[in-house]
Amino acid sequence: MTARAVADLVGGRLEGNGDLLLHRLAPLDRAGPDALSFLVSPAYLPEYCNTAAGAALVALPLAGAPGGPSTTIIVAEPEQALRRVAEVLHPQARPAPGVDPAAQVAADAEVPADVTIGPFAVLGPRVRLGQRVVVEAGAWLGEGVVVGDDCLIGPNAVCYPGARLGRRVRLKAGAVVGGTGFGFLRGAEGHQLVPHLGACVLEDDVEIGSGTCVDRGSFEDTVIGQGTKIDNLVQVGHGVRLGARCLVMATTGIAGSCRIGDDVVIAGGVGVADHVTIGDRAVLGAKSVVIGQVPAGAVVSGYPARPHRAFLRAQAALFRLPALIDDLETLVAERPADAPTDHRARG
Repeated sequence: MTARAVADLVGGRLEGNGDLLLHRLAPLDRAGPDALSFLVSPAYLPEYCNTAAGAALVALPLAGAPGGPSTTIIVAEPEQALRRVAEVLHPQARPAPGVDPAAQVAADAEVPADVTIGPFAVLGPRVRLGQRVVVEAGAWLGEGVVVGDDCLIGPNAVCYPGARLGRRVRLKAGAVVGGTGFGFLRGAEGHQLVPHLGACVLEDDVEIGSGTCVDRGSFEDTVIGQGTKIDNLVQVGHGVRLGARCLVMATTGIAGSCRIGDDVVIAGGVGVADHVTIGDRAVLGAKSVVIGQVPAGAVVSGYPARPHRAFLRAQAALFRLPALIDDLETLVAERPADAPTDHRARG
């Protein structure tokens, strides 16, 4: 692309040589004359001054920064601009349609001609695939699984019976969707598994990370809302309703039957107890443990989770404790020898 074409694509302001040809994206310290780089934070100004990049996308607040390439493109949202340019300069190659000879596909599975199925993938009875689906090597789709158009099922991903995927769903390698939940009844004969009769529904544009498990419901469906993105190594329990456009970071665990609203952000390592309700647009800080209801728009953190400002205040007080203890021990050491040691003696 020319620098002018990049500017037109991202709606940026071009400064310098619009005819400069750019072949790739690269960070400031590894870019050459054929590369488009980017400056999104003042922290990278030293690298910007010394970069060999042919051109750079520059965040609006940093326009006019000293040094850097002679050709720049000033943008209000550099991250979005980077994403759009990357889609053009580094397009994702789509594998050729077809079913690998080593794949196993049930006779009654619905497999359109434009679908790609990799080696050792298994499609069980009555599986139904949409258009342009890619099922990569070793993936397993159980009986009756439904997959919408343009989905990507990564290597060794598993969709148990009862899983229903919308359009443009992405399961990364090793994701497991629709397995039975961790629900048991205790009795004289040991732990008896509760029947899991519900489905596991992933709506359009959902992404499930590697090693993440989303369990099917026991008597109701587990539902992951449209556009929600779940990171690697997350556990979503049976019967959870996770709203639209949520972000769930790695190593989070969400226990069964939780109700989580739209646009919720759950940071890394969070634990959410069962049957908890979390309102729209709430933010759960990293490593927090949620055992009660979280209202819409709240920002909480800590163990147990509480309003973030209260958590910070409690932490600050905790860090002052050692100095307070030192002062208290000094007062005790300086106490006169005949001073009473018990409040009853002073009375």
